[in-house]
Amino acid sequence: MKLLVTGGSGYLGTHVRSFFNADDFSRRSQLDVLNPLDVARAGEYDTVIHLAAYSSKNPADADSCFRTNVDGTVNLLQQMRPNSVFIFASTKDVYASHADEYEEVPETCSTVFQRQTALEWSKLIGEKYVQYYASLGNFRSCIFRLSTAYARPSEGNGNGFVTHYVESVKRGWPIRLPLDGQPVRDILHVDDFSRACRAFIDSSVTHGLYNLGGGRHNALSLRDIIDKVAEMIQCNGVIDEANPLPTPVPLNYVSDLTRIKSELGWQPQIGIEEGLRSLL
Repeated sequence: MKLLVTGGSGYLGTHVRSFFNADDFSRRSQLDVLNPLDVARAGEYDTVIHLAAYSSKNPADADSCFRTNVDGTVNLLQQMRPNSVFIFASTKDVYASHADEYEEVPETCSTVFQRQTALEWSKLIGEKYVQYYASLGNFRSCIFRLSTAYARPSEGNGNGFVTHYVESVKRGWPIRLPLDGQPVRDILHVDDFSRACRAFIDSSVTHGLYNLGGGRHNALSLRDIIDKVAEMIQCNGVIDEANPLPTPVPLNYVSDLTRIKSELGWQPQIGIEEGLRSLL
């Protein structure tokens, strides 16, 4: 099976590409989703895992978000051949504050506009194009609305917030927190994300839409993440209490994994302690 990972040199993509021994499609490999000549090669692959994105939430970057995350996605979709597989990394943030209505957020949660940024809106629009072109082109498609996925540090990449907290505790860097670290997130190790991709590839599902995170068993507050890491390496995290971060939206988020467990037989294999230790 020939497999391509867009954004395959990025924070998550580096590990996903290694998991599958896949080829890289990224600007670091001199390939651009907005270049028609570059994206033409996507048609050579059995499976494309589309992680590449413009991830800024700055309103000044809205045009870049829409061009990369919508137009770039369409460019790839138009190259997919019949019976191939396209996996699209979306985000839990398409739900915005509607997610606060649930203890565990299902795929039926509303995505009606609630101050989502261009990043979230472009991802939601991208989802619609995935569904359209997959049906039109007779190829299989999967949309993962990712919760907090985390990975080991890699050269040339910034860290997600879980990795950032681990590095900060290790190095004694001051850590800014919202609401003294009370917000809760379910965290997902990148290898479990890769296993979810493989579960869809190996399944008979034609078109899937799944919330994907660590679920209830891998949910904890931001402060708990810091305290667990500090306990592992026997030191204290340095909390910058004078400069708290803004309250996040949603305040708490835990993925409802009922659908993906039922349809793909997938569930997280890497628990909180094992996952955090892998970052150390």
